[in-house]
Amino acid sequence: MVPIRAVQGGPSFRPRVVVAAGSQQLVEAIFPPVVREELAVVADVAKDIVLDWSAPSARDELAVADVVVSGWGAPRLEEEHLVGAPHLVAVLQAGGDARAAIDVDAAIRRGIALSDAGEDNAQPVAEYTLAAILTAGKDLVRAERLYRERQAFIDREAEFADAGNYGRTVGVVGASRIGRRVLELLRPFDFEVLVADPTITDDDARSLGAELTSLDGLLRRSDTITLHVPVTPETTGMIGSAELAVLRGGATLINTSRGAVVDQDALVEAIRAGRIRAVLDVTEPDPLPAGHPLYMLPGVVLTPHMAGAVGREIARLGSFIVGELSCLTRGEPLRGQGRYASPVSPNTDQEGSQ
Repeated sequence: MVPIRAVQGGPSFRPRVVVAAGSQQLVEAIFPPVVREELAVVADVAKDIVLDWSAPSARDELAVADVVVSGWGAPRLEEEHLVGAPHLVAVLQAGGDARAAIDVDAAIRRGIALSDAGEDNAQPVAEYTLAAILTAGKDLVRAERLYRERQAFIDREAEFADAGNYGRTVGVVGASRIGRRVLELLRPFDFEVLVADPTITDDDARSLGAELTSLDGLLRRSDTITLHVPVTPETTGMIGSAELAVLRGGATLINTSRGAVVDQDALVEAIRAGRIRAVLDVTEPDPLPAGHPLYMLPGVVLTPHMAGAVGREIARLGSFIVGELSCLTRGEPLRGQGRYASPVSPNTDQEGSQ
């Protein structure tokens, strides 16, 4: 729940907000003019953004702040900073994980409410994934390249006899926030949907519109596999040469999670052999060095971390922040607070976060 001191005075509580972010440009994207007007209705916002909590001006702002709003690239609030923040009641992360903004355990000990926009940032990642699944099923990337090369009539029935999404099997690895959203978006389509996640039950999977199976079973049966797991010791390199070897010929692997969950060298070899294709929004390292094979291989769609909120989508995170501040003034639970009732496990969704 929201700390009690946040709502003393009832509806008249108007929080003093300090914004920390990696750049002014990002803040303007989070709060474009329309959202900025909504923000001004519910809060008083410090004029300057914080780039470094150790700066004297930042310490002065923190000393009177009720709320910190943190964006990508922001400096992290450590316990030493919280000593100088006697009025701080909430930290709102305009991204997927409040751990990027603050020492979560220290905040919980001090009764500071934490919230993140992970659910809102899950939406564009899931949309990207759905687009990748549908595009892979139609074999559009190969079709576009073939048409460009031949510049003549293409006999679709001869060249693309296996193209199309009707009756395909899609495997979702990880019933994370984003994985669950992907499963929701897949419901209207004529797919057989599998999910592999050791933390859910058969009933959970059925409620998500999928069949629960093992990772090996999912890899063997799926035409398209999409990864939605965080990086942990257990998931690092979880898709290696042995796993890639059991994929169906022509299968597509989609990764919007983190590059480290895939053995990248093994993936390059499988693609180079023409066995499988890949849609990669993340790599290891990220970005790849110039000249890396993944830039060149025709069986790869490689994008520069585009799945998470970009451009116009970033304003959705600003609207989320405005909504959380409105809840705060009314003494209502924050929508993105649920994960922070106790110290946060590292086994959380990391996709699309920046």
